[in-house]
Parts: sequence; C-alpha cells; structure tokens
Amino acid sequence: MTSISKFSPSKQSTAHLIKQSMQSCRSLTLALFDTVDHPTFCRQAHPDFSPIGWHLGHIAYTEALWLLQRCGGYSPLFPEYHRLFAQGGLPKGDRVNLPTLAEVCAYLEAVRSRVFEYLAIAPIEEQKRLWCWLLQHESQHAETITLVLEIQKRDNGWGTAEMNRGSVGCIDLCIPDLTLQMVCVPAGEFEWGNESLDALDNESPVQRGFLETYWIDRTPVTCGAYRSFMGAGGYENSRWWSEAGWRWRQECGVTQPLYWSDDPIDHNHPVCGVSGYEAQAYARFVGKRLPTEAEWEKAASWNPLTGRSRYPWGNASPNAARCNHNRLEGTTSQVDRRLEGQSYYGCYDLLGNVWEWTTSKFDGYPGFESFPYSGYSQAYFDGAHWVLKGGSWATPPWVLRSAFRNWYYPHTREVLAGFRCVCESEP
Repeated sequence: MTSISKFSPSKQSTAHLIKQSMQSCRSLTLALFDTVDHPTFCRQAHPDFSPIGWHLGHIAYTEALWLLQRCGGYSPLFPEYHRLFAQGGLPKGDRVNLPTLAEVCAYLEAVRSRVFEYLAIAPIEEQKRLWCWLLQHESQHAETITLVLEIQKRDNGWGTAEMNRGSVGCIDLCIPDLTLQMVCVPAGEFEWGNESLDALDNESPVQRGFLETYWIDRTPVTCGAYRSFMGAGGYENSRWWSEAGWRWRQECGVTQPLYWSDDPIDHNHPVCGVSGYEAQAYARFVGKRLPTEAEWEKAASWNPLTGRSRYPWGNASPNAARCNHNRLEGTTSQVDRRLEGQSYYGCYDLLGNVWEWTTSKFDGYPGFESFPYSGYSQAYFDGAHWVLKGGSWATPPWVLRSAFRNWYYPHTREVLAGFRCVCESEP
C-alpha cells in the first residue's frame, strides 16, 4: 500500500492515490462487519466505548462534515443522522439505538459517492492534509471497532488465542533468551516527531533533544515473562504499585491482564490488555521502569548515522515480514519472529503486535498547532492521559509509524496494549 506521506505533487496522481487509499481502507473497515448481527452492532460492550455500529456511522458523518459541507458547500446528507453520529451529539450510553447495518452502509455509500465526485474538482493541493487526516480518522475508528469486538468475544467466552486458556501457575517453561535481552541506546542528540503530509497535529513540529545512555528491552514483555509477576503475587503486593495504581487495583480487583493467555503457544507472545498501572507495577517488580515517549521513539526511529526514519527498519512501507499489523494474523504473534522489522539498535516489534505504554503525559510539543480543529488533540492535554506508541496487530497501515501518538487514561486495559521496560545501566 502506498504511504500517504509520499503523494505525488501532480494533482491528478494525488487524487488517484487518495481515492485508492480510501477505497482500500473502506474495504478493510467493512470486512469487520461480515459476520456481525444486529445485537452485536448495537451493543455497548464497555462504558468507555461506543457500539461498533456508532463508529461506522460516525466515519460517514465526519467525512461528509469536513469534505462535503465545509469544503464543498454541499447541503447536509441524511440530516436525521447528525445528532446520532456526531462526536458530541449523544452520550456513549445513548448510542445504542441504531439503524440497521444495511442502512448505515447505505449512508456510507451515499457519502462516499458524493465525496469522490467532489474529489474530481477539489483544490487537492490545498486540502491534501485534510484528506490524509480523514483517512487516518477512519483507520483509528476501525481499530476501535476491532477492540470492541474483542471485548464482546471475551465476554461471550470465545474469540482469539488470548482468551480462556487456563489459570496462572500451570505452565513452567524456559523463556527464550531473546525476550529477556536489553539493548543499549547510547547518549546523544536525536530528533523525534513528524512533519510529513500525514502528520497529525500532536506529532509536530519535529523536536530535537538529548538523552543519556539507557537500556531498553529488545522485545515487548511476553506472557511468559509476565507470568513470573503473577506467580509471585504481584497483584497482591502493594510494593510494586504506584499509589494511584494500587488504589485502582483494589477498586477493580483485577488479577491478570484482560486478554490473558496461559496456553504454551502464547508463551512468547506479548502480554496484551494491561493498563498503564499494571505495566508500571511489572516494571518495578523486575527492577526497571517504563520508558518515556522520547526514549521509546529514539529506540524506534533514530539512527545516529542517517538520522530519523519513519519506521524502525527504515522508510519502506510496513508489510507482513516487518510487523504484525492490519489484522494480518487476527491476534498477537511471537515477539522475536520478524527479523526484517528490527530497529537500528536491535529492538523487535516496535511497530505492530501491541501498543506500548510510556510514562509520558499526552501533551502538545513546543510549537503545537491544532488541526483540523482544536478539540482533536488539545482536549486531551489534561495531564491525565498517558502516551502509547507503536500500534497493534489491528492497526491499519495509514496510522502505523514511529511518530504516531495514541493516548488513554492509565487505568484503561481494553486497548490492545502491552509494554517494554528500560533502565539506566546495563542489566
């Protein structure tokens, strides 16, 4: 798939690549609904997330709002849907009374047909960034649809390889050496962030800074490694938890990751479905800590010889040999499998497989300018959201890059998230 950061300056070819990317993205989005029934379409699986059917309708609403109404001056399509599918129209709990899947798909198709008519006459050179933003907007909601489906599968007692595999303590396997190794990132200046065409407002402008030498896990923490924390009573011992984390742990009563697997086949897969608090507690248990966002991104995208790259392996587009993404495998995969995806410093799986928690609070970089509206990122600069990096097995390619920033409250565990650790000296 062609990266939207590499659109040609030719208006005709730019429009063609945008159309091609939007069609590919839409096919992947709709494929998520192939076997979905109406109760699943409308169900709110978790208080923090809207039903999957709402996300599908919201994709059409947002595309029509920005491209047809605000840019093209068209009259609103399906005005009866506007309050239902607008971001601030209804509380999440009231978004369950939805049209049928067929009706929402008809809404999507009507909007998309008109959008492509407009694309043929649009001042595309002036609007490229907005079209890229909308492509990524759909990609982000498609991943949210995936994780809500995962929550529903878990609640129904079936689903991916991560679910319902037994109880902690029944497996005693040797963890391969690679998953316990750390690599050294030497002290020095580096750049992070993104100013490409597809940069979201919170990724830019590019920053330059200095970090002292640190060590970072070669792979994400695996189920096999995390089992040691669980088996040693990590969930029952407050010494490993922050004050806020321990308070959360006592209130919610969790004893294992949300998508926990105890099957030997998943021993070398990354732990998935942990909150930032759980990740932080494990890191303390093993005498390490979670990385800052800058530490994570330096390990992922910096080469002192050539500078900043878009991906850990360079600037070539993601594929199945480099990272587990775009629902290629439908679940997590072994952390040490993709040699072609290594970073300059020798880290595996920095993109794809699982999102990775950092301890950095989500905020704008110096020089931040909102786009396309102030509420997109700026509303979350509240000091309460933590940054996650790297994408997951469900992340579409249009939002998969080292500079991309995700953000959630540290108590959130429904995201397809894991983590890796760092320390200041050689372990």
